[in-house]
Parts: sequence; structure tokens; C-alpha cells
Amino acid sequence: MVSSKPLDFDPIEEARRQWREHGWVASADGMALVTSIIRAQQIYLSRIDAELRPLDLTFARFEILTLLSFTRSGSLPMNKLGARLQVHPTSITNSVDRLEGQKLVRRQAHETDRRSTLVEILPAGRSILKRATVALNDRVFAVPGVSKDDTTALFSLLKTLRAAEGDFEN
Repeated sequence: MVSSKPLDFDPIEEARRQWREHGWVASADGMALVTSIIRAQQIYLSRIDAELRPLDLTFARFEILTLLSFTRSGSLPMNKLGARLQVHPTSITNSVDRLEGQKLVRRQAHETDRRSTLVEILPAGRSILKRATVALNDRVFAVPGVSKDDTTALFSLLKTLRAAEGDFEN
């Protein structure tokens, strides 16, 4: 969340200075990087929440609707949703429960795998997803707060980090 009045100094830069002063020179830049990424996540989530809250969506539920809309059939097994979104099955269950309660998706038995449950996006889900996507594209994704070149460079750097941590096979 953005404070009502900007600080007159960068607290992360000050923390980096303090880290060095306390003898943690080798870790100072890494601490500043990690803390900056976490702060950037907070900023982006705040911006995203401001756009999705009026639609009674969270980013997690938006991601599920988006992923379902990208499939040919409009449905995916619950376990694939979790794997592709890289979240715990409990989180998927809770988000699907909410989406189902909002009548944006429905669960159905898998035709060939009795152990699996499919989640299918409904017309109301597609409709709200369209509104949410327009809002996020216009007011968050198209204006991330850094230049196009920096956006590309940051994405590349973070992709390298994610690959090194085993997020995906490179």
C-alpha cells in the first residue's frame, strides 16, 4: 500500500547502507534487491486490487478465469490449475469455491478420469474476465511504472531467477 505522503528518503537504500555499516557488506545488495522486489510486489498487488475489487475478484481468481479462458474447452482439471498457476492445491480449492459461489465457474466430473474434477468457466465468468482484463491492461499492465526497455530487462532478469530456482525447465 502506498503511504499518503512519500518519504523524503529511500528506506531500502538506507537499510542497505545500514547493512554495510553493520559489517554485512556481502549481503547488502542482495538484501536491497529482495526487499525491493517484495515492495514492488506490494505496489503491484495494491494497483491490481484497486481494479479487481469493484468486480469482486482477487488476482488469484482472475488468474484462474484467465487460464480457463485460454483453453480450447474452457475447462481444466483442478490439479492442472494448481500446477500451471504454481500454487498449493488448497489455494486453488478455495479460489474455485469462491468462483463457483459467484457462478463464474462450475465443477464437473472428468469424462475419463474419475479421480479428477474439471473446472469450467461459465459465460458470466467470461464476461467478468473481459471487464477485469480491460481494466488491468489499461491501468496496470500497460503502465507498469518503468520504461518498455526496463520492463523487458526486468522480466528477463526475473525469468533467470525463476529458472534458477526451478520454477520451470529452461
